[in-house]
Amino acid sequence: MKSEKLAKIFSFVLQKKFILSLFIFLAIITGVKQYAKGSYNNYKIFKYTFWHSINQQPLYEVSPTEYADTNHYGPVFAIVIAPFAILPDPIGTTLWNIANVLILYFGIYSLPIKEKTKSLIALIIAHEALGAMLSYQFNVGLTGLILLSFSYSVSQKEVKSAFSIALGALVKLYGIIGLAFFFFVKRKWLYILSGILAFGILLILPSILSSPQYVITSYQDWFKSLTEKNSLNASLTSGQDISLMGIVRRISGDTSIPSFPFIITGIIIFLLPYFRIKQYNFLGFRLMLLASVLIFAVIFSSSSESPTYIIAFTGIAIWFVTQPEPKSKWIIALFIFSFILTTLSPSDLFPKYLREQYVWKYSLKALPSVIVWVIIIFQMLTIDFKNHQSILVEE
Repeated sequence: MKSEKLAKIFSFVLQKKFILSLFIFLAIITGVKQYAKGSYNNYKIFKYTFWHSINQQPLYEVSPTEYADTNHYGPVFAIVIAPFAILPDPIGTTLWNIANVLILYFGIYSLPIKEKTKSLIALIIAHEALGAMLSYQFNVGLTGLILLSFSYSVSQKEVKSAFSIALGALVKLYGIIGLAFFFFVKRKWLYILSGILAFGILLILPSILSSPQYVITSYQDWFKSLTEKNSLNASLTSGQDISLMGIVRRISGDTSIPSFPFIITGIIIFLLPYFRIKQYNFLGFRLMLLASVLIFAVIFSSSSESPTYIIAFTGIAIWFVTQPEPKSKWIIALFIFSFILTTLSPSDLFPKYLREQYVWKYSLKALPSVIVWVIIIFQMLTIDFKNHQSILVEE
């Protein structure tokens, strides 16, 4: 009887409607809670990209009377945030979280796999999404855009894929990783032309709020702000640099260790599976590449912070569900380790002493993603995905 009840409960929580309700509930709870606490500085930064664009004020300068810290999102973000910025903050903050989680939801359910498997991915990353939404992070929506760019690529919807990539990249550079799926597209000429058109339109679109000259200057300022931010990330105490390089720098105590050798090595390793051209047609290989892309973008970025890991942990979730059944004990153990150290470590469910003295201090939140990424690369180089479809085929 107990097993039957558990099966019914599990079947219920894997329903698409339940996942949608859960995601919207988390968005509302985090939006309302953080606004009530007065903890919505990120949203203020976002909101003022719109108002500063309207008034043709600098987008990347400190504005202490309006918000703390500085903006690092592209000029086109002023268009994205506009519908929310014109609303009162109590409404705008919550609707912003809802919009982001809906993009993530549609991104997950666009994947060409069984619906129950999609729901399992959604459940796995729900807590990580909650953590990102507590900071009103666009990373939640960006993850959805990356998933959409993948799904559109493999379903030969080149225009939609190109637009998803362009929008993500021009808001936050992580979105450019959608180009990694280029070889899954059949009509590459259409994909390239669509990409050029999408980037062209989105580059000039912010000028409808201001002027072409203002937008050109803003893009120059954006590049400068990202360059300066990158040089400041490599700190032993900042909330940034939760990456492979960050682990090395913080354990060694040497902030002068450059990122460049790590990134170049990472790119070379990342590209190795592309030589297995015969594997391109298999869904298992494609999904593993998606997982690799999501993790790679985060663990090799000095700008990565805790809320950025909604991107990487989605990669871990995809890797986990693509493993053949029954899953090996070491696969399950690694997934549990990843869930605890990546998702639970920033929360009150994790011992505060361990979080502050080890996880934060040494950027250990990145460690499971690094391990899983290495395993993904190894599996992509050794597995014949013709016999590795398991639970992947769409119903």
